[in-house]
Amino acid sequence: MHRLRNVCGASLLIWVWGCSSAPNNYHTLVPSEPARSGGQAIQVSRVSLPPQVDRPQLVVRQGSSGLAILETEWWGANLVDEFQSALQDLLGGPAAGPKTLVRVDVQRFDTVPGRYAALQAVWRLKRPGEAELTCRTGVQTAADNSIASLVNAHQANLRQLAEAVRATARPGTTQCPPGQG
Repeated sequence: MHRLRNVCGASLLIWVWGCSSAPNNYHTLVPSEPARSGGQAIQVSRVSLPPQVDRPQLVVRQGSSGLAILETEWWGANLVDEFQSALQDLLGGPAAGPKTLVRVDVQRFDTVPGRYAALQAVWRLKRPGEAELTCRTGVQTAADNSIASLVNAHQANLRQLAEAVRATARPGTTQCPPGQG
């Protein structure tokens, strides 16, 4: 009887251990250092992302046509919210007074382990009293096979997008940055 109880106890422990899962890791696109305000009031009014990647889990490419949802690697929020928060932070946060508005339609948000993170977006800038300006930004940053490297590469891509938006929002600018129109 004692032996049966030990076997049942051991079996229960093995079963409980086998049902446990790896802990979730959380990542953010929001930079750890807040952006310095450049005096411009730029507000991110809307961001759209491809539905394949707009989820709380990180999605990576596998091969030429596959996608993998990393069940233990999560964004701090849905990707569209992460993206909008990070971009707004990089642009200096919303300010009072007349605002320049930017809308971002992300065409590609690729995460390729061991290779790169890529961002392709069409964005529309609307300054008070001026016509809307439509620009394109395509950036790609090398990354190794680690999740931290891939997230850092996406952060670098967002910094480049924010720099392009900020440059275009400057008073007197009437064109998209070179290579981004």
